[in-house]
Amino acid sequence: MRPTFSIIAFTVLSGTGYGLLFLCGLALAVGLPLDSYHASSFDDFHFGHPPVSAIVIDPHIPFFTLLAIGALLAAAGLLCSLGHLGQPQRAWRALTQWRSSWLSREGIFAIATFIPLSASAYLLLTTSHAVSSRVAGLALASCSFATVFCTARIYSSLKPVGAWHQPHVLPTYLLLGLYGAMLWSTAIAFVPALAGLRDPAQLLWLAHAVLVAPACALLKRAYWRRIDASSPPSAGRATGLDVLGTVRAFEAPQTEENYLTHEMGFVLARRHARKLRAIVFWLILLVPLGMLPAAWLIGWLSAWISLALGLLALFVERWLFFAEAKHAVMAYYQR
Repeated sequence: MRPTFSIIAFTVLSGTGYGLLFLCGLALAVGLPLDSYHASSFDDFHFGHPPVSAIVIDPHIPFFTLLAIGALLAAAGLLCSLGHLGQPQRAWRALTQWRSSWLSREGIFAIATFIPLSASAYLLLTTSHAVSSRVAGLALASCSFATVFCTARIYSSLKPVGAWHQPHVLPTYLLLGLYGAMLWSTAIAFVPALAGLRDPAQLLWLAHAVLVAPACALLKRAYWRRIDASSPPSAGRATGLDVLGTVRAFEAPQTEENYLTHEMGFVLARRHARKLRAIVFWLILLVPLGMLPAAWLIGWLSAWISLALGLLALFVERWLFFAEAKHAVMAYYQR
């Protein structure tokens, strides 16, 4: 299919934003301490504990920053999704089909997430350890997870697109959303602590580099192998007439390009696909792993370089996800 910037930006920004809100909600739900030490300068930190003169108690500020970034990314993703619609002013009608449409369910959960988000921010300003904060955090994590889940099901439920109707699509969407969220978390809240290997930064970095990143890379490789091994639908399968015998076109349905052939007939050269897949695989796998050594060499700048490279990998991965998809309707047009 022909990739468009609006749908690529929507899926990447929305997945990362709601993944970040999921992490924040999970931290609230399990009662993690949110008061943190904020360094006035990254260079003041050394291996071990930082000098007392370099520490300024700065409660909640990194956490509020992550909440704000997650909300902004989620909102930006929703705005990009409107740009993909033919009639954006009628987008509200999509919310009415929640009984049968994953798109409608996604929109409902995406909007509903901002309710526990607002409640969590308000409760953090009034109390840090109340039961209500944990309930709000659990609701925030649940709605964020449900939003990305519904986004993935929009594509994995489409049987005419064989590359999307795969068991790898759903876990890949969830893990890549978590991958992007961890990139932002490390860049905003945990880079100063990474220099001294202090908890919880060490655990977050280890989880990202050792668990989440390899899982994303290996899952994408398994997905690519699966779609390469699958055969494109024939004209008989696409039309349902294969039970009658071999189906051949008497003549071309049309002599000029139409909307379907323009949007669904996009073909990506195999050599380009191999190069882009390699870029995605190695960036996803190595960016978090190289963040800590780079932090010792070039300081806080390593986190922002890692964030930029990680986001580049996510955008290229999502471009490939759409570009390599083949719709069954193209068998009718003998493409």
